[in-house]
Amino acid sequence: MDYRNYNDNELVSFVEENHENARDILFEKYRPLIVGTANKMHRSCKYNGLEINDLIQEGFLGLSNAITHYNENKDTSFYTFAKTCIERRMISLIISTKRLKHKILNESLSLEGSDDDFSNVGLEIFLGDTNNNPENVLLYNETKIELINNIKSRLTDFEEQVFELKINNFNYREIAAILDRTPKAIDNALQRIKNKAREELSVKN
Repeated sequence: MDYRNYNDNELVSFVEENHENARDILFEKYRPLIVGTANKMHRSCKYNGLEINDLIQEGFLGLSNAITHYNENKDTSFYTFAKTCIERRMISLIISTKRLKHKILNESLSLEGSDDDFSNVGLEIFLGDTNNNPENVLLYNETKIELINNIKSRLTDFEEQVFELKINNFNYREIAAILDRTPKAIDNALQRIKNKAREELSVKN
């Protein structure tokens, strides 16, 4: 059977049936996307000690996750889903690398937790011009994590990527470079995120 004659959805189905050759075809097919994305992101963070091969490896892990969790019944193509999973894995590595660098420079800064644990991050970077002080609303870390997860549930894939990078202290230009977007696109996304964060805070109140 020549798996190269099948589309992505069919190949994913073959992988579910333990046809390893189908997985290899998908990996080879998406290699240019992974390498290209890694190259773009590496240019913006190469001075943080991050190797491009590390990004590529994360990209393949993201693709593997996409193959495992893709649901063709949802209104999303496998390509779009895979691209998002690949980018998220790379972004998580970039964030982790920056956290580690800051930890080395300042051992007093608490950087415990997973990539999805933002309990130590202040949301005031989004809400600085509102009367709602999130530190007064969020009395416990558990509540804070819940709020951030609720905010993320309101965001598009792109907005979520911007959100994760911004609350981990990447500036506009760094985010634009990592996501291969213009600073204006990042600014517009952050404004939308602020509005959605305020909406979530108003619900909590």
